[in-house]
Amino acid sequence: MKRVILITGATGFLGRYLIDELKKDYDIIAVGRNEKVGKALNSEGCRFYKVDFSNKNQLESVFEDEHIDYIIHAGALSSAWGKWEDFYKSNVAGTKNVADCAEKYGVKRLVFVSSPSVYTAKKSLFNIKENEFDKNNKLNYYIKSKIMGEEIINDKCKNGLYTVIIRPRGLIGIGDPSLMPRLMRANGKIGIPIINKGKNLVDITCVENVAYSCRLAIEKNDINGETFNITNGEPSEFKKLLEQFCISADEVPKFLNVPFGLLYCVAAILEGIYKLFRFKGEPILTRYTICTLGFSQTLNIEKAKEKLDYNPKISLEEGIKKYGKWWKENKDN
Repeated sequence: MKRVILITGATGFLGRYLIDELKKDYDIIAVGRNEKVGKALNSEGCRFYKVDFSNKNQLESVFEDEHIDYIIHAGALSSAWGKWEDFYKSNVAGTKNVADCAEKYGVKRLVFVSSPSVYTAKKSLFNIKENEFDKNNKLNYYIKSKIMGEEIINDKCKNGLYTVIIRPRGLIGIGDPSLMPRLMRANGKIGIPIINKGKNLVDITCVENVAYSCRLAIEKNDINGETFNITNGEPSEFKKLLEQFCISADEVPKFLNVPFGLLYCVAAILEGIYKLFRFKGEPILTRYTICTLGFSQTLNIEKAKEKLDYNPKISLEEGIKKYGKWWKENKDN
């Protein structure tokens, strides 16, 4: 009999890759809010539940119906901007609901997909290890909520639940709803903003490798309570990465060189205006986005290599070529 694994955020970008990675070896309970995608998952052999995990009663009803061995909690509100109430509901209260159910119903292991956004700062950082972050980082509500989510998971671990946290950096791949589409939209308009000529080093990760790391986090022994950075292990200059993608996608790259200080001030002003007047949507610039564009950030993945036996299955070059080809064929759809 196959082991049963519940995946939150199963109808999202990473969720689909998690299902592809695991469906041959596990019975998959797919939890998400996109009913159209959920119906497709049912046809692929998953059991889909249209559930908002921030609603504890809805979530518990799944555990009452199913025997769950493992959980990968990949669902989250992931955005550079939004209301604190929304981030708290999804990423803090929702994570607590998932962890409470794991504890109550005897789940063997809970893997929490967190975020390396917790490292983001107004400076360049290199070779960052898992414990090297400011727990009081309040650059945006998303960061604050993910730090609080990790604290919930770590508290559950202290109480006896087997937990693992992963922090995957900059997911790219076919179906990416945010990272590259945003950059390509900017490229088609004013150009992609770059700071310091785009020489800042960035780490990104092919989404297939993130899904693989989640499998390892479920299956490896002696990793209770551990947190792991996940990247492709190929730090690259921001501008060069964009040029590689544009070549693969038959796009002509356009860059807009701007000073960091000016952009950061503009972003701060825009954030203030949006908060004061309670505008809907997201400012075209945020301080978090400018820090991401303007500074180097590379992660140390030695711990994942040593304890998870993690080695990327897909190289960055291969991933960019696959994604670029797909983008070229689907960008107008």
